[in-house]
Amino acid sequence: MDQFIENVKKLYGLKDYELSVVPGHEGGRNLVYVCFKAGEPEYVLRLSLLGDRSAEEYYAEAEFVHYLADNGAPVADVIPSSNGKLVEAFSADGKECFVMLFSYAKGMLISDNGYKYREGAPLEEYFYNTGKALGAIHRLSKEYKPVNKRPEYFDKYNREYIDALIPDEYEELKKAIGERLDDFCKLPADESVYGLVHFDFSDGNYHIDMKTGDIMVFDFDNCMYCWYMFDLANLWTHGIGWFQHEPDGKKRMEYMKGYFDTVVAGYRSETEVFDEMLSQLPLFIDMVLIENIVDEFECCAREGEELDPEDIEDAAECLIEHIPYAGYGEM
Repeated sequence: MDQFIENVKKLYGLKDYELSVVPGHEGGRNLVYVCFKAGEPEYVLRLSLLGDRSAEEYYAEAEFVHYLADNGAPVADVIPSSNGKLVEAFSADGKECFVMLFSYAKGMLISDNGYKYREGAPLEEYFYNTGKALGAIHRLSKEYKPVNKRPEYFDKYNREYIDALIPDEYEELKKAIGERLDDFCKLPADESVYGLVHFDFSDGNYHIDMKTGDIMVFDFDNCMYCWYMFDLANLWTHGIGWFQHEPDGKKRMEYMKGYFDTVVAGYRSETEVFDEMLSQLPLFIDMVLIENIVDEFECCAREGEELDPEDIEDAAECLIEHIPYAGYGEM
């Protein structure tokens, strides 16, 4: 692998850069390095070795990210190799490896700042800016005409796949997921509401410039064709941490309404989201819960481990018992 990394460095002109591996997180799919020069991060090198995605999917991701960056969206661009390719394919240790180099997103994770926003600025600015960044991505996605294609939502999230992935001992959960899939099939899916989305838009996948509040988005590894509302619903679920210690369920939901109204205002500064779709937020939150559950089972399958039922207990209960808003407003 060391020789392989050296060859990749030559291909991308990284000879004078120091590479620091990013510690893998649970469920992580890739080997990631931050590339430093003179002590400053400039690029992110990503190696994908799992073999569970086609070359077309990697090319499609790279093309979409480059299109977004080239048209002014706040995303970390893909950097071509010396061959002029956005994706390079190699054989490493007997496995096919897909390599991409990205510009380093300016700023930092809010978690690395102890979940403290920039000094002197209100949290509402942060909420607004996350919505605005997402809106810019979706605005451009609505105009995007791909060369290579990423998967559609139902290519993966269908009864056949769910039945094969989730053991029969989770019969109630599988039934609940099946019911939601039927509901999703009834949703409108024209180009104004359905297109290529990030599918993992959360505070772990964007940096914040703590001087300006600007947001730079990265990690489109999971992007797929889905409803734009999925990304908004995912952003909703990642906002609950700001108010989770409020003991009164009614007040928690009031705070969440204020939070999400601000996110939507930022989003609408870039592109429209129809009230009809916003009214379906609880259903899209269930879609997020299903993605989380599926991801847990997939991670265990990759690692050859058995799922700890507690890892999906809350999400499963919400789906089975039809508890809305991920149970956040419950006492």
